[in-house]
Amino acid sequence: MEQGRLCATCWSALAIPGQPACTLCQRPFPFALPEGTVCAPCLAQPPRHDGIAAATLYNAASRGLVLAFKHGGRIALAPLLAQLIEPRLPPLEGEWTLVPVPLHRWRVWQRGYNQSALLARALAARRGLPVLVDALQRNRHTPSLAGKGRRARARVLAGAITANPRRRDSLRDANVILVDDVLTSGATSDACIAALRRAGVRRIVIACFARVLDEALPPA
Repeated sequence: MEQGRLCATCWSALAIPGQPACTLCQRPFPFALPEGTVCAPCLAQPPRHDGIAAATLYNAASRGLVLAFKHGGRIALAPLLAQLIEPRLPPLEGEWTLVPVPLHRWRVWQRGYNQSALLARALAARRGLPVLVDALQRNRHTPSLAGKGRRARARVLAGAITANPRRRDSLRDANVILVDDVLTSGATSDACIAALRRAGVRRIVIACFARVLDEALPPA
């Protein structure tokens, strides 16, 4: 990685999701399928969002960038990561607002920043869109979700994320781009989506830098 940009070696190591892909969640398919095909997870449980825009698939290269940005204090990476996310966004008709996945105040105090909020601000600067940094709030400090199954993750997050009452008027009938650094199981984004839907948000697109989809990665 060079100053403010990726070197050719780092760039070539990133896994960029492509087509064909699920029409609902943009999960890449390993082979050609008819346009409009829906993946098995979406058939089993239709998503409550309106699409996922992921810059990369989570692999060793994207993991290194995420760790440097999220835990290594490399906040200057935010514009670069946003630059990679932006082309993945679908055509956006009407007015849209960027909303970051929230951190609990103790986690913000420990880390010094919310990496999702930095990404949202960087995307806002590129797209000229408004950002509501405090639209969502995490009401309690939740333990790490690593190693937990989908149901266990949902239990941990139950009631932990809500819409900020002061932002209800701004969220009602709004179109929202929900911004996060990594989309793993979807438990956190599901909790955010539920809170946004309860606040009256009309459409929700998830934008992230890296998406965990091991089955979509090329063979090692």
